[in-house]
Amino acid sequence: MARKFFVGGNWKCNGTSEEVKKIVSTLNEGHVPSSDVVEVVISPPFVFLPLVKDSLKPDFHVAAQNCWVKKGGAFTGEVSAEMLVNLSIPWVILGHSERRLLLSESNEFVGDKVAYALSQGLKVIACVGETLEQREAGSTMDVVAAQTKAIAERVKDWADVVLAYEPVWAIGTGKVATPAQAQEVHFELRKWLKENTSSQVAATTRIIYGGSVTATNCKELAAQPDVDGFLVGGASLKPEFIEIIKSAEVKKSV
Repeated sequence: MARKFFVGGNWKCNGTSEEVKKIVSTLNEGHVPSSDVVEVVISPPFVFLPLVKDSLKPDFHVAAQNCWVKKGGAFTGEVSAEMLVNLSIPWVILGHSERRLLLSESNEFVGDKVAYALSQGLKVIACVGETLEQREAGSTMDVVAAQTKAIAERVKDWADVVLAYEPVWAIGTGKVATPAQAQEVHFELRKWLKENTSSQVAATTRIIYGGSVTATNCKELAAQPDVDGFLVGGASLKPEFIEIIKSAEVKKSV
């Protein structure tokens, strides 16, 4: 069965109520492929999740940008998976490089978070990716394999996991992995899944690309056989996000 194209919009720590309403209005009015061609998930900051969920057209879904590693309690400032489920938020982003690098989240900690979120019924966009230093040292696959391994050791059922490859050197820098670079890592990640989980997981798990995706480069990236969609940062706050969602048509026609 073909893997349905997936486009996520990660708003990160951006937005006011007025700005959010404007972005949602643009999304609601945009003409994009139907939900049987592309799955679209929007990830605003926590405080705007209910506003976006209530005002976004039902074809699109919402994701939190993080959740805590276990049940809630005395963890000031954290949001639990149970709270997200209670708000009917279906998705969560975990392991984003900004949290790995800025907040020192280890591979094991991310793996534990993914496993716990899944156990509570959330679907997970799990992020992996290397820094510029790691790429230049030739250790890209060692890094992303180790990050993926920490998830695979804790997760048996991958049906609700989307793997997002985000080279850290391409996030918010304007630099983008070439289609060939993206395809190479996605191919190797799929191969790793086949060898370390199962052929079924490798064939069905969507591996999406993130890192300075724009309306200009999305179609060429989407045409790569192992690129199943995008996790979009800055461009998801702009009208061009509609064009990125439309790049799903490229995959449909391949």
